[in-house]
Amino acid sequence: MNNWLKANGIHLAIIGFFVIICFVYFSPVLQGKGPQQSDVLQAKATAKEIMDYKEKDGKGPLWTNQMFGGMPTYQIWVQHPNNVATYVIDFMKTVFPDPVDVVLMYLLGAYLLFCVLKVNPLLAAAGAIAFAFTSYNFQIIAAGHSNKALAISFLAPIVAGIILTIRGKYWLGASLTALFLALEIRANHIQMTYYLMIALFIFIGIELYHAVKSKKVAAFGKSMSFLAIALVLSLMVNAGKLWTTYEYGKESNRGKSNLTTDSMEEKNGLSKEYAYGWSQGVGESFTFLIPNLYGGATGIEELVKPESHTYKALQNVTGGDPTQAIQQLAGQIGLQQYWGEKPFTSGPYYFGAIVCLLFVFGLLIVKSRLKWWILGTTILFMLLSFGRNFPLVSDLFFEYFPMYNKFRAVESILALVGLMVPVLAFLAVKEVQEGTLDQKTLGKKLTIAGAITGGFTLLVVVMPGAFFSFTTSTHPQMLQVLTQMLQNNAGVAQSIANALIEDRIGIARADALRSLLFIAIGYALIWALINKKMALKTVMVLLGLAVLIDMWQVDRRYLNNNNFVSKSDLKNHFQAREIDGLILADKDPDYRVLDLSIPTFQDASASAFHKTIGGYHAAKLKRYQELIDKQFSKSINQDVLDMLNTKYIITQDQQNGSYKMQRNATAAGHAWIVPQVQFAKNADEEMKAINSFDPKKEAIVDVMYKNLIDEKRLGQGTGALITLDSYHPDHLVYSYSAPTDVIAVFSEIYYDKGWNMYVDGVEKPYFRANYVLRAAQLEAGNHKVEFKFEPVSYYAGEKISLAGSILLLAGLGFAFYSEKKGKKQ
Repeated sequence: MNNWLKANGIHLAIIGFFVIICFVYFSPVLQGKGPQQSDVLQAKATAKEIMDYKEKDGKGPLWTNQMFGGMPTYQIWVQHPNNVATYVIDFMKTVFPDPVDVVLMYLLGAYLLFCVLKVNPLLAAAGAIAFAFTSYNFQIIAAGHSNKALAISFLAPIVAGIILTIRGKYWLGASLTALFLALEIRANHIQMTYYLMIALFIFIGIELYHAVKSKKVAAFGKSMSFLAIALVLSLMVNAGKLWTTYEYGKESNRGKSNLTTDSMEEKNGLSKEYAYGWSQGVGESFTFLIPNLYGGATGIEELVKPESHTYKALQNVTGGDPTQAIQQLAGQIGLQQYWGEKPFTSGPYYFGAIVCLLFVFGLLIVKSRLKWWILGTTILFMLLSFGRNFPLVSDLFFEYFPMYNKFRAVESILALVGLMVPVLAFLAVKEVQEGTLDQKTLGKKLTIAGAITGGFTLLVVVMPGAFFSFTTSTHPQMLQVLTQMLQNNAGVAQSIANALIEDRIGIARADALRSLLFIAIGYALIWALINKKMALKTVMVLLGLAVLIDMWQVDRRYLNNNNFVSKSDLKNHFQAREIDGLILADKDPDYRVLDLSIPTFQDASASAFHKTIGGYHAAKLKRYQELIDKQFSKSINQDVLDMLNTKYIITQDQQNGSYKMQRNATAAGHAWIVPQVQFAKNADEEMKAINSFDPKKEAIVDVMYKNLIDEKRLGQGTGALITLDSYHPDHLVYSYSAPTDVIAVFSEIYYDKGWNMYVDGVEKPYFRANYVLRAAQLEAGNHKVEFKFEPVSYYAGEKISLAGSILLLAGLGFAFYSEKKGKKQ
């Protein structure tokens, strides 16, 4: 035991240091506070029904009616009890409070990668800090993109496992790869996993080239075989998650369009405009080095300071405190400090001034072939991140690369670059430490790197306007509108616009000076190491501290103590209004609400209390999205509201802000009998037919379901009655009485990948009606109808997950046993 502690003492000390800095950064968690994250709060609202039934039944349902009329819970919250990765993630979240857990995983994963790369532990710790504290990794925590943050935390250890395997540590490397890839997939952010796969494809290609060149194809083939097994294991472990996601993805708004008449409707995947909505500006990439070069986050914090030029210019107009005027102009004409082309941003991608210096230095001195993988991947990912700002490469991937058009916010691919840059940066320091190049050469290369990075920052300080305009593409329009608002006083409008530009220049210049200082510190430390003016350990500790201070200061701009509130405030974030209380007094278990007091199809707040026809989710059912676009975007179709059993409509008085509730007397109810069926040739005709119809008198049915309707046996439904007897999100029970066969329509969303219908316990067919609802022909008599959500993809997938989890644990056990045995020998 003592020998083990002695051998691993440095690693334990570094892990302890990681824990300390996480708790220091997030000190409010020690007071029982939690981060107030907008997306997390929205997610809690969408999961309200799921959690209510989980508390009641001990397990959550696989379907929820809380938003968009109803949808699977696969992309909201689902239990995967047979998935070993679930327990690993839950362990971290149980031991460490949010967001300490995810930042600690950033650090530990990156530290493992640097150790696998045989970097000195102190230097590995510095590299781990550089990756973990990359500004984007903290901005997504502040926004509440928890799954994305979790997925990013597993990128580095996956690469570590693959490198170990290729080096000949077959069992250990493959087992670790399988474990961390299983965790990556379980994090359920397919976009990040997809980008990682592109990077690994490049990596494997380079390794194959060198294997062929050095005539080591057999060893390479063996390592690839082990990695293939690791991949299969990770997929098996996540079979329940992957199978349901794949199945649902084809029916979601990422899937194929059902409509053909609308030229604006994408036939498969997202629209290019939507996917490219957040594209990195080409010049904006210099924020890797100078964080606020483009003004920082969307906002006016710097503009409302009394010393700002904008404040003074508007003060001359208002004659008093112009803060309110700046706020109004920011909302009306985009008068703000950020001047990039994104709709809005939480902040820049900042990799650290010292890290950028070392990255350029690494390009000049690192001999490892990892450099070419890092450089090639970085260049490609930067080009892809530009999206609409440089469509040449992005469009090729969007049109021809499998699945690429399923993802939006292409700039987020830079999260992978945020790993690549620190890896090469600290490999450069490792190169210096090992002394593979002579002092003179190293000194010359360091000076070149310092001249490139420091020279650029100095130019931004001295003459920023030579490279950047500090205006958006809509600046002329903004100036025109501002002139009109000032009663055509062009001179005053121009002075305000000029003041805004001066403030943006001031913000950029201040951060350029700051980056220049850290570049100088980094340069001095590496120079001291090259020339042996300082002990190796001292340089590594000081370098790590300098990187930490640099990144820490920038991260605090976006995630600080102000982001934390008490746990009770988080729990009670959505407060029920009086109007909500009135609606909740209705004991009907299954009706829907349309809340027009909020952006009902982009806001989940109503879902915290009601089953709604709106909500907030990036992957809703495609058919429902098409229903929104055609029946609710321009005006509200009352007939569609009725068929969705929309029982209450909430509005807000624009003058006094009071809320009003209107009961929809024509809501069709839980289920009803229709006297006639109108067939439509395709989805286009079906959508057109529901533009105006009486849902209680007719059902619009696609002709593809005609074989499920025996018109000869149908009556008019006279005297027939159907009622909902019991409600559970994934189990609905009805009873009906009918003198003849009838067509019943249910105000429930059609999804045939799991919903089964039973009449008196015997499974019967059903079909889609009114574009999104369920319907069935029911035989005469008194019977019980049940709809049960029983997706094979989930239940069979969980059995595969169990088998995969057992094999993974066995593989890990054997790998560590073999390593221990090998060391003893």
